[in-house]
Amino acid sequence: MKVLVVGNGGREHALAWKLLESGKVKQVICTPGNGGTATLPRCQNLALNVKDFEGIARFALVNNVAFVVVGPEDPLAAGITDFLQEQKIAVFGPDKLGAQIEASKAWAKALMLEASIPTAKAAVFNNREAAQAYVKAQGAPIVVKADGLAAGKGVTVADTVEAAEAAIAAAFGGQFGAAGKTVVIEECLTGQEVSVLAVTDGITIRPLLPAQDHKRIGENDTGANTGGMGAYAPAPLVSPAMMQRIQDEILEPAIAILRKKGIDYRGVLYAGLMITPAGDPKVIEFNCRFGDPETQVVLPLLHTPLEDIMLACIKQRLADLPEFEWKTGTCACVVAASEGYPDIYKKGAPITGIEAAESSGAFVFQAGTQAKPQGLLTDGGRVLGVSAIGEGFDHAFEQAYAALSQIYFDGMYFRRDIGHQVRTIR
Repeated sequence: MKVLVVGNGGREHALAWKLLESGKVKQVICTPGNGGTATLPRCQNLALNVKDFEGIARFALVNNVAFVVVGPEDPLAAGITDFLQEQKIAVFGPDKLGAQIEASKAWAKALMLEASIPTAKAAVFNNREAAQAYVKAQGAPIVVKADGLAAGKGVTVADTVEAAEAAIAAAFGGQFGAAGKTVVIEECLTGQEVSVLAVTDGITIRPLLPAQDHKRIGENDTGANTGGMGAYAPAPLVSPAMMQRIQDEILEPAIAILRKKGIDYRGVLYAGLMITPAGDPKVIEFNCRFGDPETQVVLPLLHTPLEDIMLACIKQRLADLPEFEWKTGTCACVVAASEGYPDIYKKGAPITGIEAAESSGAFVFQAGTQAKPQGLLTDGGRVLGVSAIGEGFDHAFEQAYAALSQIYFDGMYFRRDIGHQVRTIR
């Protein structure tokens, strides 16, 4: 079969790579793809924007594509699934109504409260003055979130009232465009964060391996929020008993309330969770797609063919699929970013050493790259994700950092403490 993957990040490179592991998948087409997908065997890039729904539909129909996998949240929130389904094209990813669970934090918060899903207390505001008055009354620490999609950068964990007021002013001042016209202000949960990516056909929902992401740009989890600077899986924080609680208290109620509202949600439901000091899981946010870089540590460990899982979700037969099988070991990923990310950074720097890194057994998932006649060049903030499987966390991170040491581009930045929660060797 042929599969079309929409997106151009490290997540999409990982999805294409995993799909191509199967003998059933003849070809993967990535639109628009990146430098990594351009050179992946049996994979080709298609120069279409992720929101060119007509162009994507036309290509899928003419080329007999079996199904489309939508990587990023933006086209999902804009209704790509609805459009493709109208053309009788199978899609892995929720429709526009379902994608609101990520596209509107206020909508998602109301959904969680209605379903009695454990989450932070929150209030929603449409004007700056009321929001700032609320912050002054509540005090700090406190969390300020732009309601809409902001590329993972619309959340401020404010340690002071002044920082919260500045975040509110920035949101209403247009920093995030239309995404900041409404803000959600939440209590600041404490504990450890964990990502649980689950797949669902709208009736049955099954979790993949739990992972831990590292969102801050600086070591010791300091500095600005990013799209993610590294990850590992499986996260030992989530024991089998904890995963059962997450299934019973969060995942099942979420899919039930979506179904109650008439939303046929098929794809990934990604729960960003805080495990509190008391050992209780609470939802920080829901996302409507695979996480990045969590995908780059979960998929290398997956033994069950990915296309079998996706087709079971599309055809609403997930309950009939046997339990997912996983490889032994742990997987670690370290992200190499352009100097200046997540703010201003340069593009166009030559990248060397990827072949040497991969010769050690690591997986180099490309994100902000482009393949040019003169070679591979940087083309984004997060450039590469270097993943490696090891017998344990120390071994996995040793492998990932050793592979990363083979790679170079001007201004390359990476955190040296990814996995600090589980590593004993630094």
